[in-house]
Amino acid sequence: ERESVTYGEDIIVNTSIYFGPHGSVAPITNGMNCQNCHLNAGKKNWGNNYSAVFSTYPKYRDRSGAMESIYKRVADCFERSLNGIAPDSNSREYQAIYTYIRWVGKNVKKGEKPVGSGIEKLPLLDRAADPVKGKVVYTAQCQSCHGSNGEGVLNLNKVSYQYPPLWGANSYNTGAGLLRLSNFAGYIKSNMPFNQATHRNPKLTTEEAWDVAAFVNSQPRPSKNLINDWPDIAKKPFDHPFGPFAD
Repeated sequence: ERESVTYGEDIIVNTSIYFGPHGSVAPITNGMNCQNCHLNAGKKNWGNNYSAVFSTYPKYRDRSGAMESIYKRVADCFERSLNGIAPDSNSREYQAIYTYIRWVGKNVKKGEKPVGSGIEKLPLLDRAADPVKGKVVYTAQCQSCHGSNGEGVLNLNKVSYQYPPLWGANSYNTGAGLLRLSNFAGYIKSNMPFNQATHRNPKLTTEEAWDVAAFVNSQPRPSKNLINDWPDIAKKPFDHPFGPFAD
């Protein structure tokens, strides 16, 4: 089991080495790593961590309108955030990811969601999030790592990203959870600039987080067919960027 846990963690940290365009297992993703969105291999508080995954799945999710397993959740990440194809559920690699996620949440009681899991929900603004203001924030705070065109920065191995692309052909697609502004703004506020901000000591204001999220998510990226998402449109969140909406 320890071997499986450590292999699973390595896949989360170095997904592109195994599943990127030149992946050793299969070339099925855009080259980003799971850790690019799930910080510290899914263990950082408010860093989109995995602490509540094993305790709360399987569960019903409005986006699919169905009960979802951990495999379905992982598959969604591969197909949306990694703009690729999900690994086989019987593969050694998926089993390692599952074992690692179970290990991260091993001390969480079934049905509980610890404080600090997932992404912080920020208070809404009294105005629309502004991509024009967000570009100013991006240029000052984000561009040095993610590039002037959101292209990210590859590691010296030219296989994985040190700083992931935020838009363009190699970034997350239109079905990713971070395309919802409330998710991305909360993620930014608690974690960015990288290795500078924390939940307790953010570097950006709430308004700056909303605005830079609006700027980044207004940029071009790969598209995904979302026709089967939100079968009950009354359950669709207000910040899902595509209609139709119940109102």
